[in-house]
Amino acid sequence: MRSRNPVFSRRGFSRDNGYAGFNAAPQAGGPAVATQGNPYAQQAGTPYAQNPYAQNPYAQQDVEYGAPQAPAAPGRMTMDDVVVRTASTLGVLIVTAALSWALLPVDDAHINRSYGIAIGAALIGMVLAFVQSFKRTASPALILTYAAFEGVFLGVVSSVVDNRIASGAAMQAVLGTMAVFAAVLVAYKAGWIRVNRRFVGFVMAAALGFVLLMAVNLLFAVFGGGDGLGFRSGALGVVFGVIGVLLGACFLALDFKQVEDGVAYGAPREEAWLAAFGLTLTLVWIYLEFLRLISILNSND
Repeated sequence: MRSRNPVFSRRGFSRDNGYAGFNAAPQAGGPAVATQGNPYAQQAGTPYAQNPYAQNPYAQQDVEYGAPQAPAAPGRMTMDDVVVRTASTLGVLIVTAALSWALLPVDDAHINRSYGIAIGAALIGMVLAFVQSFKRTASPALILTYAAFEGVFLGVVSSVVDNRIASGAAMQAVLGTMAVFAAVLVAYKAGWIRVNRRFVGFVMAAALGFVLLMAVNLLFAVFGGGDGLGFRSGALGVVFGVIGVLLGACFLALDFKQVEDGVAYGAPREEAWLAAFGLTLTLVWIYLEFLRLISILNSND
């Protein structure tokens, strides 16, 4: 299953990668998991096939209860690894956002300077995100640096909206992002969201159309002035803001699926940094959509 997220689809947990063959049929008499292209799956006709994870020769068989007690494979990514690295990445982002909020004033005398710093940080963060997305290995330093610059941008933007448009908007956007994350996680674990090919195709098509419309709207705003085609203001702005949040929720479901597959198929532990990076990108998307939606609703009052 390929994620919309270039972080996942490039290297870590996509179909035909080095960790899992999702299209392969299960071997006769073997476990009901895909084995083709997966160096950690047991091959037919060979008890071990030079694979220390297919069948652990050191697993302790519990004779009394009939259950094998095998230790976790060393060097493989676990859910705890993903949680810790995601918390570290988001922690850096939150700290730099708080510092930029406190140290970069947005009053009339200083707002242009703060805007300039925020735009510069956003551009640097975008470049770092693209570099990491196309790297074949995770770079913790690069990911944390991206989080730091993205935090500067978010801190200034949040301060502008909170102090000049809608008081309390930043906290509302944070709570909204947390609510979406929790809701999608519960729905995914409960099986209410099924991430299959049809779901992925729908999300990819919707995301492509959304991004193209926003790009056209931005071009009209830059060269024609005003709000462009009006997709980010007024009633249309509210509609597209809601669509943006829903797309972010769909992206979260895709990300959860890719992380789950990476853990199940034995991706290396360093891939947890890619998972953290991808989840951070999605959460930033949702937060910005909430912030934009709140600012539109308050500007219409």
